[in-house]
Amino acid sequence: MEPANGTFLIANPHLNDPNFVRTVVFLCEHDAAGSVGFVMNRKTIHTLGDLVPDLEGHDFPVYEGGPVGLDNLYFLHQYPEEIPGGKEVLNGVYWGGDFDTLAAQLSAGRIDPGKVRFFLGYSGWGEGQLDFEMEEKTWIVARATPEFLFSNDEKELWKNILNHMGGDYKLIVNAPIDPRLN
Repeated sequence: MEPANGTFLIANPHLNDPNFVRTVVFLCEHDAAGSVGFVMNRKTIHTLGDLVPDLEGHDFPVYEGGPVGLDNLYFLHQYPEEIPGGKEVLNGVYWGGDFDTLAAQLSAGRIDPGKVRFFLGYSGWGEGQLDFEMEEKTWIVARATPEFLFSNDEKELWKNILNHMGGDYKLIVNAPIDPRLN
């Protein structure tokens, strides 16, 4: 499978870049100009209310989306009618949209925490960069599903997706992070 909008990039066990060790990245945009995605399994210590003063008290977790644009907040959701302006990345899953409308929906208690995810920063690749990393076998590509996208078990997400893929992928689930220490 090749990287595309709406797929997961799963870090190969040998990837030792501290930004991406054992990560699952959801690709929202992938074309000849480059790629953009969000790390799905690195929760920060922040909540939405910590970062957006008008939403104080909203304890939605915020994830580390990647090492780029760390001063920006991004979100994925499953509310196409309630939050206009989002880009559909996967059937029923949208990236971004009108944040003021989202904030109003949050304040009114109309947003289910299981259908929205917030990120500080994003993961980005320039033209040809992800293609090179694919040739180097840095990433395993898998179909994304809302079940995994909005999972509350982010600490086990990397393993859970590989186990779900089955076959040889199940064998690498328990590979050591640094084989030299084995």
